[in-house]
Amino acid sequence: MRPPEKIASVHPFQFKSRLQTSMLVTQISSHISQSHMSIEFTVFKGSANGGIVQSRTQRAAPTGNQVLVKITHSGICGSDEHFKHADMVLGHEGVGTVLQIGESVSQFKVGDIVGWGLLHKTCGRCEQCEIGDDQYCANVEHYGAHNLDQGSFGSHAIWDASFLFKIPVGMAPEDAAPLMCGGATVYNVIESYNIRPTDRVGVVGIGGLGHLAIQFLVKMGASVVVFSSTESKREEAVRLGATEFYATKDVERLEMPAKLDHLLVTTSVMPDWNLFIAAIKPRGTIYPLSMPTGSDISLPFAPIFMSGLTVQGSLVAARSVQRKMLNFAARHEVKPIIERFPLTKDGVEEGMERLRAGKMRYRGVLVADLQ
Repeated sequence: MRPPEKIASVHPFQFKSRLQTSMLVTQISSHISQSHMSIEFTVFKGSANGGIVQSRTQRAAPTGNQVLVKITHSGICGSDEHFKHADMVLGHEGVGTVLQIGESVSQFKVGDIVGWGLLHKTCGRCEQCEIGDDQYCANVEHYGAHNLDQGSFGSHAIWDASFLFKIPVGMAPEDAAPLMCGGATVYNVIESYNIRPTDRVGVVGIGGLGHLAIQFLVKMGASVVVFSSTESKREEAVRLGATEFYATKDVERLEMPAKLDHLLVTTSVMPDWNLFIAAIKPRGTIYPLSMPTGSDISLPFAPIFMSGLTVQGSLVAARSVQRKMLNFAARHEVKPIIERFPLTKDGVEEGMERLRAGKMRYRGVLVADLQ
């Protein structure tokens, strides 16, 4: 297999005719509807030894509020690594074309381009649902714990329409896929915790989450200060819009013109907390956004206590925030930098290995028709 193609998503994306796509999926949808048969599709699962297993899933045709999606693109997220040893279908950054809808679906039609992320369904009745915090629903169905027989590493999936999102016109599906979890994770912090254009915001790490955080923050007007272990990504950070860059390896004190209002930590390896806490304003906030390599985060309590700092957890995004994120990204041309892999067993293995080795720049995307 040839090496993965690295592309910056600012390159033009060649769209297929929406009319041709609509005609094709209508024909497929009609065939499924008329056959009254269950739907069988290909999926790629984890396994006890961590290898990828190609399998088949069978589900009844969509009814009620369900939507059948033909998957065209899937992001490869760091969270997928956590489930590679589980007997479940991997992937939760899916984008595809609506093939068939249940009789209660009104917000989508056959041929629409839609995506989904970590969340599958909520109860709609608990306090968290009532105030719009979908992701914190006590009865939430989500990737890794529910619907283990389907995911975005596959040919098709059937989801509740309430947790699908229409991809904005003009946004390439390969750009949309990494936004469904990675983009939602960083944008939720900006939207839900009132980061303002007048704030100085630090971003630790220029990887899958970090390079998206920089873009969202820059486009909304904040002063963005980027930290990386070495100088190797300085040029990339500046190109993405960072106003300041600091290499932190072997540094004991950060010499900056002003302290930070917020600090987004996007690396799975936790940083030297003493170094960064000293760079945050009193009453500032730290957001650990990536699952740590170990099971716990150890923070020095005294400086947090004395400066009145907040350590704020944040999980992906509620549906309302997810929609705002997609619209903001489309309007301001926030695009992931991606490497493409075929949506096959070999492609999944290659992409996940590259992510595991820390070589991905910066989000992997599985593409169904990549030759």
